[in-house]
Amino acid sequence: MNINNKNFASIESMRQQLAQQVSSKSHVSSLREESSSFQQILTSKREESSRTQEKGELRFSKHANERLVYRNIDLSKEQVERLINGTNKAREKGIRESLVMVDDLAFIVNVKNNIVITAVNDTEDVVFTNIDGAVIS
Repeated sequence: MNINNKNFASIESMRQQLAQQVSSKSHVSSLREESSSFQQILTSKREESSRTQEKGELRFSKHANERLVYRNIDLSKEQVERLINGTNKAREKGIRESLVMVDDLAFIVNVKNNIVITAVNDTEDVVFTNIDGAVIS
């Protein structure tokens, strides 16, 4: 009698299935261990972001950096300080997404994360959307 032809599993195939199950369970365990390290990384990044906010450091997104280069905008230290001060004023007023004007330059800033989203130097006939406040600094 051929057991394999009667839809019964052979001992060898059962052994292979069991080995695969054990292997996948150990893989799940290792993923759980990795997720805890992911949690540690996430917590670390959040703490770092919080420290950055406390220091008043302002970061520029990749998009904002590209706009600064493309539009040939060079910021002086004094203008950066005014941008930081404008962002801090927006934070004090509870603004989340702010338009911050510095001289003839306009910046959209995500206040919570201290990130400049974009920069514009030609503010004539421009529409800004998705902001909930503006600061002229």
